[in-house]
Amino acid sequence: LQEVTASSRHYVDRLFDLDPQKVLQGVIDMKNAVIGNNKQKANLIVLGAVPRLLYLLQQETSSTELRTECAVVLGSLAMGTENNVKSLLDCHIIPALLQGLLSPDLKFIEACLRCLRTIFISPVTPEDLLYTDATVISHLMALLSRSRYTQEYICQIFSHCCKGPDHQTILFNHGAVQNIAHLLVSTSYKVRMQALKCFSVLAFENPQVSMTLVNVSVDGELLPQIFVKMLQRDKPIEMQLTSAKCLTSMCRAGAIRTDDPCIILKTLPCLVRMCSKDRLLEERVEGAETLAYLIETDVELQRMASITDHLIVMLADYFKYPSSVSAITDIKRLDHDLKHAHELRQAAFKLYASLGANDEDIRKKIIETENMMDRIVNGLSESSIKVRLAAVRCLHSLSRSVQQLRTSFQDHAVWKPLMKVLQNAPNEILVVASSTLCNLLLEFSPSKEPILESGAIELLCSLTQSENLALRVNGIWALMNMAFQAEQKIKSDILRGLSTEQLFQLLSDSDVNVLMKTLGLLRNLLSTRPHIDHIMSTHGKQIMQAVTLILEGEHNIEVKEQTLCILANIADGTTAKELIMTNDDILQKIKYYMSHSNAKLQLAAMFCISNLIWNEEEGSQERQDKLRDMGIVDILHKLSQSSDPNLCDKAKTALQQYLA
Repeated sequence: LQEVTASSRHYVDRLFDLDPQKVLQGVIDMKNAVIGNNKQKANLIVLGAVPRLLYLLQQETSSTELRTECAVVLGSLAMGTENNVKSLLDCHIIPALLQGLLSPDLKFIEACLRCLRTIFISPVTPEDLLYTDATVISHLMALLSRSRYTQEYICQIFSHCCKGPDHQTILFNHGAVQNIAHLLVSTSYKVRMQALKCFSVLAFENPQVSMTLVNVSVDGELLPQIFVKMLQRDKPIEMQLTSAKCLTSMCRAGAIRTDDPCIILKTLPCLVRMCSKDRLLEERVEGAETLAYLIETDVELQRMASITDHLIVMLADYFKYPSSVSAITDIKRLDHDLKHAHELRQAAFKLYASLGANDEDIRKKIIETENMMDRIVNGLSESSIKVRLAAVRCLHSLSRSVQQLRTSFQDHAVWKPLMKVLQNAPNEILVVASSTLCNLLLEFSPSKEPILESGAIELLCSLTQSENLALRVNGIWALMNMAFQAEQKIKSDILRGLSTEQLFQLLSDSDVNVLMKTLGLLRNLLSTRPHIDHIMSTHGKQIMQAVTLILEGEHNIEVKEQTLCILANIADGTTAKELIMTNDDILQKIKYYMSHSNAKLQLAAMFCISNLIWNEEEGSQERQDKLRDMGIVDILHKLSQSSDPNLCDKAKTALQQYLA
């Protein structure tokens, strides 16, 4: 290092010369020495050139030419490695350059902006440094009108530093939309492109911005129309892709309808084109991910995409070779693509997941694509967390198909890798994987048995204790599916695994979804007579307590209805009935709901009564008498006159039990 730095030292020494002309010449020589020479850049940073350059840049006594040349050299140093950028940041280069923007000299301003742009596009620079001083954004907005260079650099800074809703709001409130819109028709391609990128990050998942963009016009033309023009095949690919992203965000925010011709005839076909084998890896990745987002929630768009340009088959290539054969002549490209091939797989999984989200025929086509199930199974164990997540999403989407659960999922024993994924995965993967498990545990899915044998109950019970709401819902939902028409041993295992304490915890959960699924689980546990009697003999007291708790609480109709259905199941047991008959409090509640204003609740309460008074069963006479004394028969007479045919029928059937 000593020898190398010695030859660089004279550059730094000249920065300290007393003659301003010699200092300027020294900076210019330094500029020429570092261009494209990373070693030289590193040497000069080690030798302490940066603090001196920043000092000269900020000195009022420095000539404008010197200050500008300093900004240029600093920009060149920033173009080197990430470590260079870190060194510049450590010397507080950003405040110095922002200060420089207050100068009246345009060339100096442009040099400062170019350097700022280079620093902000580096992954090591925290975006928040742009927002620490509120006056910076408004000053940058004002500088947009100065030259095409200020426009290009400022838009580039904004699009790189706009991460998430907070940044979007700051830029929006400072008039970003109005200030940048007219740049979309600039004579400079670079300015148009950077302005377009700005809109794509401003509008992403942001309804406020999207709704505003729809109504903005430039030279009498609305922005969506301008974006559509930029989508055309004769435009550069990056322009087509970026305008497709803008239209996609506006569509997802509800600012443009999903059946608008600009989506169906322009945006969607453009994104499908980006998935073709001839496109570069990053274009294929971005095209597929944007398309997945566009069609994610709309079944018509899913159907349309699935029959455009053989998309489903085209995506299979994402798993084969990262580059098209024509691009392989470039060895650097090949090396790059091999390193990034996992991004292609992730994008393909995401798009398959969106395509198969609703339509049974599309799912069938996806699964019939060569080796599809094997690819998903491999994806579940890849080292990249993003690929794993996308593969689980894809599997989840396909697991919504009853047909596939019975066939392909069985043939490939998908549950094995899925259970593996569920062991200590991060939450975002756990949520999707546990949703998929819910589907694999449905009664008609052949995977149910082996999953149970692999320790699923324990795993799911632990999910119900998660801080994460989605995981609690999925854990209890999967247990509910598992308990459906299950044998008694499984039901007992579930109750043992959950513990009464946890059951009460779930029944008093603040989220209505958790509550409904827990009631669903109880209802499934308490089905078929021997099971009802067995479970009520061991957990009867606690379950009756829980039922009382909910019927007395402030809950919606669905929750109360589900709870009354549980009571009706208990009333169907042979010995379990007695737990209701000896509980006057519960009987009064059933009576109350028979006369409720809501027909659903009345009907559910009637089911309880019917099961209690059914004639063929032992002790029915005593039960009928007790209920008659409570005034139940009078209510039944009233209900038999009801205008609601369901209630009327049910009441008449119940009264017949008294007459028989």
